[in-house]
Amino acid sequence: MNERIKIQCRIFQGVAHLHCPAMPLAINTNPAALYGILVLVNVVYLHEAFRICAFNVKSFGDSKSSDESVMSTLIRIVSRCDVCLLQEVRDTKRRAIPSLLDALNRFDRRHQYDYVASERLGRKQAYQEQYVFVYRTDSVSVRDRFQYPDTTPGDSDAFAREPFVVWLRAPSTVAKEFVLIPQHTSPSNATKEIDALYDVFVEIKRRWRIENVMLLGDFNADCGFVAKKNWKNVRLCADTSFLWLIGDAEDTTVKESTHCAYDRIVVHGESFKRAIVSDSARAFNFAKEFLLSEEQALLVSDHYPVEVELKTAGAAGATVPHLLLITVTLLISQLDVIPTVC
Repeated sequence: MNERIKIQCRIFQGVAHLHCPAMPLAINTNPAALYGILVLVNVVYLHEAFRICAFNVKSFGDSKSSDESVMSTLIRIVSRCDVCLLQEVRDTKRRAIPSLLDALNRFDRRHQYDYVASERLGRKQAYQEQYVFVYRTDSVSVRDRFQYPDTTPGDSDAFAREPFVVWLRAPSTVAKEFVLIPQHTSPSNATKEIDALYDVFVEIKRRWRIENVMLLGDFNADCGFVAKKNWKNVRLCADTSFLWLIGDAEDTTVKESTHCAYDRIVVHGESFKRAIVSDSARAFNFAKEFLLSEEQALLVSDHYPVEVELKTAGAAGATVPHLLLITVTLLISQLDVIPTVC
């Protein structure tokens, strides 16, 4: 026997910003049919989302890449992203990242993943890191790359780990092309390094003549590393053409005893800003999502990834919400839809 199931239109509003009538809908159908609709809607939406992520994986090398539990969690995190910046990669034997890519390509058969990496960076030979961008080859290609030389007159060696900049093509997005500038700052010099990112931006804009730029990574931009009184001296803050998508209220740390917005995403370029999906920038709490204890999560990292989504264009120029509207309309038209009052 069919049972009466009410569908509040706000379900669809939350997914695709659809316009809904004041009166909700009630569909006279069975639970299985309703479940099928919602799954279809979610599949369409999730497939179309283009996600950029930045993750400090905390000393990622041979030890972590040989830990099956850690790798299982890590590939689930990275596979959510079209592009994922990995920081604090300490792959001295050059085996950990290839191992991650191999596991990732076996885990997610829908996409093919590749990566581009900086050289090992750092002032001391004994401690160096790499920036690694992992990306889906079916949605992203690397147009160019540039290792910032950190030789600005009067301020040479401003960075402990100079930004490794990539220029990406993403034809499915509204933005089409954009530049990613990564940075993992030294905690003791965070204010100066965040400010110096402005010089990197100026150089990239001059070199590639592009406005669509995203700066992202573990800036150590909170909890004592950047004094509040010093923000006014940071050019990325003073210049209103930059939009900070991850704000001070966000917690990007795994430990329950801390609440710090260390990791940030900053964008420049008016068309790029318009390409950002509203309210999509956030820290991804993988511990909560994957039901991990704090202890288990800390084996992966002491940071949560930060992420943001870009708007995409669907078939024949239709946007994601339009595709969803068509999908939902066609499905509901096959059912017995009756206006009702909650």
